[in-house]
Amino acid sequence: MSGWSSGYVADIGYTFGYYRELAPVMFPFLSMLKGQHGPKGRLSYCELGCGQGFSMNILAAANPQIDFHATDFNPSQIAGAQGMANAAGIPNVHFYDQSFAVFAHEMALPEKFDIISLHGIFSWISAENRAHIVDFIDRKLKPGGQVYISYNCLPGWAGPSPMRKLMRMAGDATPGGTVQKVDAGIRLVEKVMGANARYFQSQPALKDRVEKLKNHQKNYLAHEYLNSDWNLFYHSDVADELSAARLSFLGSAFPLDHVDAVNLTNDQQAVLNEAPDGASRETLRDFMINQQFRRDVFARGTVPITLGEAQDLWLDSRFILSTVRALVPKTVNGGLGEANLQPEVYDPILDAFAGALEKSGAVTLRQLFADYPAVAALGWQRVQQAIVVLVGANHLQPCLPDAAGDSKRKQSTRRLNDVIMQRSRHSADLQFLTSPVTGAGVGVDRFQQLFLLARQTNAADAVSFVWRTLDAIGQRIVKEGVPLDTEEKNRAELAERYAAFEQRLPILRAMGIA
Repeated sequence: MSGWSSGYVADIGYTFGYYRELAPVMFPFLSMLKGQHGPKGRLSYCELGCGQGFSMNILAAANPQIDFHATDFNPSQIAGAQGMANAAGIPNVHFYDQSFAVFAHEMALPEKFDIISLHGIFSWISAENRAHIVDFIDRKLKPGGQVYISYNCLPGWAGPSPMRKLMRMAGDATPGGTVQKVDAGIRLVEKVMGANARYFQSQPALKDRVEKLKNHQKNYLAHEYLNSDWNLFYHSDVADELSAARLSFLGSAFPLDHVDAVNLTNDQQAVLNEAPDGASRETLRDFMINQQFRRDVFARGTVPITLGEAQDLWLDSRFILSTVRALVPKTVNGGLGEANLQPEVYDPILDAFAGALEKSGAVTLRQLFADYPAVAALGWQRVQQAIVVLVGANHLQPCLPDAAGDSKRKQSTRRLNDVIMQRSRHSADLQFLTSPVTGAGVGVDRFQQLFLLARQTNAADAVSFVWRTLDAIGQRIVKEGVPLDTEEKNRAELAERYAAFEQRLPILRAMGIA
């Protein structure tokens, strides 16, 4: 590993991930949920450690009213991110290949930011670099600004964390690049487990975890397990470090965390209610659900909203159904496992959003109450909790407040979506498109992107279009780990996927993608 990387894996790029919690629309949603005013207006947004910059490009294209600035110390990743921005003509995103220490003094940055985010960075950097991040936040975050931070946490990582030592031991002893080191690490883990090591016997759940390791992308495993710095935190540890930048914990960025009924028993809630402060409560909660990854939002000062203001904010908020109505499951997964969604509550709400999808797409809660008496009859509290659960389960999406701006935003999202879909001809790396309605990314896999391309080019037969695209570069569909070896099998699989795509197409249209 080269000196400039400070021990961070640099010879293999990070994944092209998109992370929903980074979306600007999620910050006012969480603030509203916590009874606080959130960021709004023409904002300035900064991401520290942006990786491939894919999330920032998606968000910048969908939010032309926001100025985005992002840095990552890996120049290859920044070159790729800037290249995508240039190809899509996204003027409001700016990429830098600077360290955290240097970035605070970058003259091109705005004086202050409304939002600063760092996803999956804090756990994999040194204490010195964490101090640079806290200093950056202290210098560059506005009063009332918010910070999103995610990190590996205890106690959830206490059981599996020793596997990382095996991965590092094997990697350090293996010549070659990072891919070879990852493979060697997995082999050693399997060898030790196969020898009936008592560690693995004492942690029976690790068997499934090891199986999943073998199916993960190598670049993800390299960045997760092979960096020289790898830190596990209790929530209270992170809160202590960020307090130096005058930040206080606002809440989890994961909406389902705010619904105690699906996460905690009554006895567990009683214990948490005795906690002396918020940091203690969150740390105790992590013990209750064995949390291993946290997604937190901190704020530099909060301004509470009155009950009347809060209800108006909720009623004027737009949402859109993002899962095909018939495919929304009857359950949701929380800390207690699988919880049933009461049909007498969720069916009228989901039916209403499905009806609104056909008429106008996104709809405000005020409109929902006015147009669907069955929803209004449920009462405010039950509807509000159901909205939080459905957003948390990713079946419902918060939307940008400016409905009139959807068509204007569609110009920039279409340019980026075209760039992404053209790449789908050769690669499955980019699994998201961007929506002018939600101002956020939408999961759209490679095959659905190719079906969208077929529609754009007025192809007579979408299945034939996609098959010819794959066949031209010698690719075959892999199903259940096995490549389909004949044209007939590939076409049959594509026909099934196209049927699912057609079922989803009204949602993609309503979200401004199709």
